[in-house]
Amino acid sequence: MTTRIALVASHGVEAQVELDRLKQRYGDIAPDQADVIVALGGDGFMLRTLHRNLALGIPVYGMKIGTIGFLLNHFDPDALPERIARAQATVLRPLSMQAHSESGSTVEALAFNEVSLLRQTKQAAHVRVSLNDVVKIEELMCDGVLVATPAGSTAYNLSAHGPILPIGSQLLAMTPISPFRPRRWRGAVLPSTTRIKFEILDPYKRPVSATADSNEVRDVVEVVIRESTAHTMTLLFDPEHNLEERILNEQFTV
Repeated sequence: MTTRIALVASHGVEAQVELDRLKQRYGDIAPDQADVIVALGGDGFMLRTLHRNLALGIPVYGMKIGTIGFLLNHFDPDALPERIARAQATVLRPLSMQAHSESGSTVEALAFNEVSLLRQTKQAAHVRVSLNDVVKIEELMCDGVLVATPAGSTAYNLSAHGPILPIGSQLLAMTPISPFRPRRWRGAVLPSTTRIKFEILDPYKRPVSATADSNEVRDVVEVVIRESTAHTMTLLFDPEHNLEERILNEQFTV
C-alpha cells in the first residue's frame, strides 16, 4: 500500500523551492487526506505544524531546511517513502496551560516545548509556586520561570540552565529565569502528573506574560499547567538520528 504524503513547508525561499520539487516528485495532497505529513523547515515551523494538525492524529516527519532542526531529520529528497517506512516513532504529549488574566478572561493553550512566564517591565516578577495545591515557594523573585517537556528540555529550558530530560521519562523540568530569591533555588524535576500553579503577586506593579510555545497571554494573574491527557502527536525520525539519542548526546556536548 502506497503511503500518502502531505508536504508542507515554511515560508523561507529554500523551503518553498524544495517543496515545489518534492510535490512534483511525490504528489500534492492535503494533510487531512494523508497518512503522514512531511514538514520542511526548522524547529519553529515543526512546532507550528504540530499545533495546526493536532486534530488529524497522523505522524509528522520533518526535514531540516533552516537554522535549527533538533526536531527534524536531515534533508534528502531521495527515497522519501522508504525513509518514512523505516522511521522510528516518538510520541509527544504536550503541556496544557490555563492562563487567567487581569481582565478576567481565561485562555487555554497547548505547548509541546514549554510554558514560560516572563516579566513585562523592568520590575522583577514575584510568583507563588504551588504543586498539587501545596505551596512550595511562597515568593519567587525572578525574570521568569518555565516548565518544559522532555522534547522541549533542550530548547529555552537548557538556555536557562535547566536539566535535559530523556524522552519517555515522564518528567517535567521547572526552571527559573534569572532568579533573585530564593537565592539557591535552581529549579526542580517533577513527575509529569504534577499540577503546577503559578500565582502572580502584585500583578499591577509587576505584570507578567505567559507563553505556551508561541501563544502569548499578557497580564496574567494565575497560570495552571499540567500534562495533557487528551492530546498526543507522533514524530518520525530516521533510526540513525532518533530523538532519544539526540537528547542523550546533548548532555555530553561541551
